[in-house]
Amino acid sequence: MVAHGGSLSAAAKQAEQLKLLGNSCFKKDRFGAAIDAYTEAITLCPNNTVYWTNRALCHRRRNDWAKVEEDSRRAIQLDNKSVKAHYMLGLALLQRQEYIEGVRELEKALDLGRGANPNGYMVEEIWQELARAKYLEWENASTKRSWELQRLKSTCECALNEKYSCHVSQMEGFIDDVDALHSEELKALERVFCEAAEADMPTEIPDYLCCRITLDILRDPVITPSGHTYERAVILQHLQKVTNFDPITREPLNPSQLVPNLAIKEAVQAFLDKHGWAYKV
Repeated sequence: MVAHGGSLSAAAKQAEQLKLLGNSCFKKDRFGAAIDAYTEAITLCPNNTVYWTNRALCHRRRNDWAKVEEDSRRAIQLDNKSVKAHYMLGLALLQRQEYIEGVRELEKALDLGRGANPNGYMVEEIWQELARAKYLEWENASTKRSWELQRLKSTCECALNEKYSCHVSQMEGFIDDVDALHSEELKALERVFCEAAEADMPTEIPDYLCCRITLDILRDPVITPSGHTYERAVILQHLQKVTNFDPITREPLNPSQLVPNLAIKEAVQAFLDKHGWAYKV
């Protein structure tokens, strides 16, 4: 039994050395060598979550998203509270356009990250990716609805044209009446689907693209350590004139802790570009 325990200890030490080697290779952008080192570490200690997430990060750098997903899922099986595993799984799912599941994993990572280290760099990074993912999710759903409306409209037009052809062959003496009726039906169809398309277009910018204080569209968004995004000028005014606390979480907040939220800024601009709003960020 003692010898067996010693063997396990030796394996764990060797695995840790391999992890350090993998970390060194990763910093030098030698991702293939890093993957080999982490793989050997996994072989020695397959239940160590860090080895799996480290290898997943290497696969991410190589854009091998299938392997990112595979390693991340394995890490989650070992530790369901792994922030990095949920985060990278979310990114991998977004690459497969699994937006709903991807957003869910990123939200899980954000919740875990805030609980473990609210001021850590991972929280900011996850939050920005989550904002981008929510926009992609909304855009995908909107595009899908647009295509469905277009297909339904085409089907209805075909049915009206078939009806018109049938009436023409049966009512040769009333061609003008048939033409007039057909024209009115096509106009009515066009009107109905135009109204349906307009109803599907957003009348407001999504909440996550608006300042949490003013509820206006974000132009110069900044993110706080707690993960909330505000308009820079508005939150600075709040800190100077009201109190040095985050207005939502009530946690202490200094101007130096505000970080530009570039992901939200890009998402706002993409939203405005797509929907033809008259102003720019």
